[in-house]
Amino acid sequence: MRAVVFKEHGGPEKLQMAEMPEPKPGPEEVLVRVRACALNHLDLWVRQGLGFPIEMPHIGGSDIAGEIADVGARVRHLRVGQRVIISPGISCGWCAQCAGGNDSQCAEFDIMGLRRQGGYAEFAKAHMKDIHPVSDRLGFDEWAAVPLVFLTAWHMLVSRARLRPGETVLIHAAGSGIGSAAIQIAKLCGARVLTTAGSDAKLDMAKRLGADAGINYIREDFAERALQETGGCGVDVVFEHIGPDTWPRNLRCMGRGARMVFCGATAGPQASVDIRMTFLKQHSLIGCYMGGRRELMEVLRLVEAGKLRPVLDRRFGMAEVAAAQERMAQRKHFGKIVVRW
Repeated sequence: MRAVVFKEHGGPEKLQMAEMPEPKPGPEEVLVRVRACALNHLDLWVRQGLGFPIEMPHIGGSDIAGEIADVGARVRHLRVGQRVIISPGISCGWCAQCAGGNDSQCAEFDIMGLRRQGGYAEFAKAHMKDIHPVSDRLGFDEWAAVPLVFLTAWHMLVSRARLRPGETVLIHAAGSGIGSAAIQIAKLCGARVLTTAGSDAKLDMAKRLGADAGINYIREDFAERALQETGGCGVDVVFEHIGPDTWPRNLRCMGRGARMVFCGATAGPQASVDIRMTFLKQHSLIGCYMGGRRELMEVLRLVEAGKLRPVLDRRFGMAEVAAAQERMAQRKHFGKIVVRW
């Protein structure tokens, strides 16, 4: 099969089209013909090197949509030709954490395209429990733009922050895939949404998704503006995935008893925290990592019902993965970037 791979860590120039062995499904596995694969920052980090060994040549890509091409002998509930997405998060399925719905806390948890081969290929395989049928309500490009960001945003805002109607949430980077998903989920929860972006055009698009107020972080201090928007009380929830550039100001604009949920460190791994203010204001700092299958199924149900919708930025051909990743690295996008065959 054809696949986009890298044989050593480095820049986007390391990506190349190559012939790779077609995966063979085991008895409980499913082979999917990939029609589209959405990008995530994880793809860039894996290509650059995350400090642990991965199989080389490596195929990136976590968000996969396509059609079932083959099924293992023990697979009874899925059929060849069915439209599906593959869960981006892979867990053992039987441990106490998985049984309790906390799949991403499984000791064996992994992500498609991280330590295992991903979706920048003509075919990808996964265990039958990680295959989710979808309708033709959306095209493959749109379905590929759903799983990772909507699952993570749902886990952060609904499962972990327990966002309530009437609360105010500050969502960073409205133009990112996860930011555009989080705005929709927060509005579905009945919250008031403040969001940041580096351009007025992105803020206008965020308002069309439901954001109540947009903050251009290049022109103004987002913490000061958030305090103004809340009458000096501060926000109830901060949706954080940037890193050290935003953490001190996040804490400054959080109200008493507020929660900060965070899932990423795009700008770096080390952040400064004033411990005194954190306990005096009784802040909760909540680390989040992907989510579970039950949460993904709820997200897919809401997408099928038209209550959540993926936001597409631009489509690229699979041979243009390097250009697609460069667009993401330069933060030119609003929503999800998708590559397709």
